[in-house]
Amino acid sequence: MKEFRKPSAEELKQKLDPVQFQVTQKNGTERAFQNKYWDNKAEGIYVDVVSGEPLFSSLDKFDSGTGWPSFTKPLEQKNLLTHRDESHGMARVEVRSKGADSHLGHLFDDGPKPTGQRYCMNSASLRFIPKEQLEAEGYGQYKALFATETSKAGLEKAVLAGGCFWGVEELLRQQPGVKQTVVGYTGGYSENPTYETVKTGVTGHAESIEVTFDPAKTSYEEILKFFFKLHDPTTANRQGNDVGTQYRSAVFYTNDAQKQTAEKVKALVEKSGQWKKPIVTEILPAQKFYPAEDYHQDYLQKHPQGYTCHYVRPLEF
Repeated sequence: MKEFRKPSAEELKQKLDPVQFQVTQKNGTERAFQNKYWDNKAEGIYVDVVSGEPLFSSLDKFDSGTGWPSFTKPLEQKNLLTHRDESHGMARVEVRSKGADSHLGHLFDDGPKPTGQRYCMNSASLRFIPKEQLEAEGYGQYKALFATETSKAGLEKAVLAGGCFWGVEELLRQQPGVKQTVVGYTGGYSENPTYETVKTGVTGHAESIEVTFDPAKTSYEEILKFFFKLHDPTTANRQGNDVGTQYRSAVFYTNDAQKQTAEKVKALVEKSGQWKKPIVTEILPAQKFYPAEDYHQDYLQKHPQGYTCHYVRPLEF
């Protein structure tokens, strides 16, 4: 079993930056909305930055509107201690890690159901471990949490890029068997991309959509055939008036079976002659998918008259 301990004073000086030291060792508080994890939507777990004790899961994280990462419950209750805190002229419940005695944040009774609790934590007290790295970092016992509800329910995912994600999402969401759509960014080389950075083209990410579908009602092949009808796969880095690498056409496969299907469908589309120019759609291994900001999700549902350059072409492959 992994040992979680508080490092020596000398080790702490080398391990922690000034903000981390002030928060974890001096009971400090970082600035709201200007910290690392308040808006992190990636899947994984959060551990004590000092000792590595597992503390919280992304599955229990929610947007509290406070500007700090908030959770409805701990990942491991045994790794947390609570104390009455009467500093700053108020009575609060302080939360600390058990092994390292790090100050983490405070616990409030104004969270969402079912717990009604809000663990309001400092990003500086935490280290995030993405689900893809759990095994390598010694937290493999938590991988099952993210084998997720999709696989448990027999659902599958497709990750596609075909220009502005508003229009792609709106058309795909209407297809039989599609259970959920999430727009976001993938295929780049910077961490935690935002719309403001992606739109410059410097991050390498493409505006993408993650489609969760029921393979009993549709297939990955059918999803891809429809995808090739709703955008122009012959234009490199452009869809309609949207120009840039972030608007490229790409299929991000998650396993060898998806890769083979994507290559098969691309060849069918090319052979059909329905498009007069060569197909330039990239077929690439899936990379980390970053959900886009909330205002981009279901955009054309919220703004029915909003901009889109996508429509379904009457093609047969």
